[in-house]
Amino acid sequence: MTSRNADRARNLLSFQATRDYQLHYTGFPSPLTAEMQVKVSYTAPGTKEFTIESESGSKLIINRVFHRLLESEKESGSDEANRAAVALTTANYSFSLLGCAPGDGRPLYVMRVEPLRDTKYLYRGTVWIDATDFAVTRIEAQPAKNPSFWTKRTVIDHEYQKVGGFYLPALNRTVTDVRLGGNAVLTIRYQDYKLSAAENVADPR
Repeated sequence: MTSRNADRARNLLSFQATRDYQLHYTGFPSPLTAEMQVKVSYTAPGTKEFTIESESGSKLIINRVFHRLLESEKESGSDEANRAAVALTTANYSFSLLGCAPGDGRPLYVMRVEPLRDTKYLYRGTVWIDATDFAVTRIEAQPAKNPSFWTKRTVIDHEYQKVGGFYLPALNRTVTDVRLGGNAVLTIRYQDYKLSAAENVADPR
């Protein structure tokens, strides 16, 4: 899996895509909601540029959640050391095979992953791996380290889609229990990918 992921990363030269962010909060002192649409431009090996197309709803959520998510993503991919520190590899995780499961017409390996360090950028949970392409198709996990004093528990469900020979984010749903009482549900939808890839990239079926 590590080798195939590295091959795909080398062959993906650039992409453009659209993301839709939605967050709904219920709890103290009052319910809040916000939405944001972003254009994303990626250039290998790890540069991402974000253009905010529209924003609506709570300014608190927009500034303290949405904008910080974009800043954190840019930071984590800004250099090779940062990318290596968060990659799904044996340098960052221990792996154990739980079994196999049916996928979308192809079998999946189901694996338990445990972080080797407690950091908010790593996670512990379950990953589903395409048995032919050796690519992650889904992650269900919790952060290895609580990202904020104000949160008690965060559960992440992240799905990937195959675009050409690459597996790219499709949907992220993060549910967070807030320490003061309440619940926040963040949904990110990834759409309209346009890729530029190396000529020798393969698309195994």
